[in-house]
Amino acid sequence: MNSRELVSAAPACRICAGPVREWVDLGRQPVSNAFLRPRDVGAERFFRLAVGICADCAMVQQLEAMPTDHMFRADYPYRSSTSDGLRRHFEAVAGRLRDTELTGPGDLVVEIGCNDGLLLRTLGAAGVRHLGVDPSAGAAQAATAHGVEVRVDFFDERSATAIRAERGPAKVVFSANTISHIADIDEVFRGVDRLLTPDGIFVFEDRYVADIVEYAYFDQIYDEHFYLFSVRAVDAMVARFGFELVDVEHIPIHGGSLRYTVARPGARPRRPSVARMIDDEARYGLGEHDTYARFGRQIDRIGADLVALLTDLRGAGRRVVGYGATSKSATVTNYCGIGPDLVPYICDTTPEKQGRLSPGAHIPVRPHEAFADPYPDYALLFAWNHAEEIMAKERRFVEQGGRWILYVPHVHIV
Repeated sequence: MNSRELVSAAPACRICAGPVREWVDLGRQPVSNAFLRPRDVGAERFFRLAVGICADCAMVQQLEAMPTDHMFRADYPYRSSTSDGLRRHFEAVAGRLRDTELTGPGDLVVEIGCNDGLLLRTLGAAGVRHLGVDPSAGAAQAATAHGVEVRVDFFDERSATAIRAERGPAKVVFSANTISHIADIDEVFRGVDRLLTPDGIFVFEDRYVADIVEYAYFDQIYDEHFYLFSVRAVDAMVARFGFELVDVEHIPIHGGSLRYTVARPGARPRRPSVARMIDDEARYGLGEHDTYARFGRQIDRIGADLVALLTDLRGAGRRVVGYGATSKSATVTNYCGIGPDLVPYICDTTPEKQGRLSPGAHIPVRPHEAFADPYPDYALLFAWNHAEEIMAKERRFVEQGGRWILYVPHVHIV
């Protein structure tokens, strides 16, 4: 377990072709959402999870890309609707888009990576023309069951051309927690360019690298998060593809994310928030290699402290179970070497994950009901980004003497 800083040559930046310097290596990692049937153990795909920063455009990016068809399969198990907090968030975003952008009778919104359709359900119910694009047939089926129109496909120039031919141009292209997943991001922007109206906007939300570094959210680094965006890097990226970043907002979702608003050059005024946040990033040292090297050392400390705590609790006869079979948990368990010997099982509400084994670490995933049958002494909260919602729901666990273990921004018990 060592997130050693590396100084060897790395691939050129995927955005600007500038030199990328490696700063952390989290070792051999599995596909984070590939929860296994017991019979599939031994057939997993692994890759080296190493991250670097471009010296020219400051884009933080992985150095090896897991093929998208390995990650976003038909049985992709993540569902946005399992979280009440996400449901409220996307309902609010839908209302805002409906009130400010999708005001015409024929306006079309296209969502890249719609998953089970939380955003588009609200817009569709309001009579807004919409289309979700998602490569996972299972997620698309869940969205369709709620009345959402979905195209099962990857979003790129090819699919965007087909959508425009069938439905006309889009006033809004929206995406949440998806754009950073796409290594070949030039395909996304070619698709947006083909699909968007002259006065339309491309709005996307993604985790913010400044929050990840400040709060040591190292488990936000996993196969799907190929890029970790900053305002400076996104500003350079969209300009390279013929667009302009016109607004940016910090939002609390997933422990800290940014909502970027992109338009065609000159189509919208550029709000002061863009320059202000770029200046803030410079003061914080967000484009400097040393900032990320310090973060790498934090990862080492957290990993060592977490394993030590779990080992001590096991030695004292205390029972610890995991809560939330998240994508993030794959990074934690595989980097730290945490298996069923330290965490016998993980409880999760997602039916598609239950009865399976966690990627790489092979920790059994049980239904949520197993959490109280009986309650453990401690619960390792992998779904920490929903901590407030989860702890409110699980008050009885604490009342019965249970304690929560969290590992960001440091290992602690609450």
